[in-house]
Amino acid sequence: MTTPTTTPTKSRPARLPARLPGWAKVLTAVVVVLVVMFAGIRLSLLPGLRDFFGTETHDRSGPALLKSIQDMSRYDAASGNFQVVVDLEKDAKYLPDALRGTRTLYVGAGTVDAYVDLGKVGEGDVKVNEDRTTATLHLPHARLGTPALDPDRSYAVSKQRGLFDRIGDLFSDNPNGEQAVQKLAVAHIGDAAKESELTARAETNTTDMLEGLLHSLGFTKVTVSYGT
Repeated sequence: MTTPTTTPTKSRPARLPARLPGWAKVLTAVVVVLVVMFAGIRLSLLPGLRDFFGTETHDRSGPALLKSIQDMSRYDAASGNFQVVVDLEKDAKYLPDALRGTRTLYVGAGTVDAYVDLGKVGEGDVKVNEDRTTATLHLPHARLGTPALDPDRSYAVSKQRGLFDRIGDLFSDNPNGEQAVQKLAVAHIGDAAKESELTARAETNTTDMLEGLLHSLGFTKVTVSYGT
């Protein structure tokens, strides 16, 4: 009795997985970015999850180094507190605001000092009689210092950004930067200080200071004037 012979079947080689086309890779990357972005929005809306994945802050800064010392010869006679609301909008041509564009509403608070530069007073600007009872002083007009923005009292009220701007913030070293609105706030505060009576108040306070000082030294008549 003969056993039937079987013909061995040839095994088919395994097919290699097909490579994704280029457009599919781009679409996948966009989907991943959108998922990450919406996940971040969800975390911001859920304080509990945000605290669970919160980060800790450690200050490892080195000590401050003294670079230089400058003698001050000015008398800071007045200081003004200012507040401005900055509404800065940036649009892109041919694109709707939902895709590209930003609008920031920012409240900027800062101070501006007014001073009299006593270092510019020359020998001929101070005259004293022989009895040292009368003094006449001619001082330069008061000037405004550089506006200083107070970070503790300045804040962004709202920020509106297009989709492309939100995606760009994910890869930016300084997301949600506020340098533009801060510079604009400083400029508006400086303009407001120029239109105020801050320099006039500084000259009045300087006169009162000098009169009180010279009267305590025995002078009975003190005259203070201002000019270039």
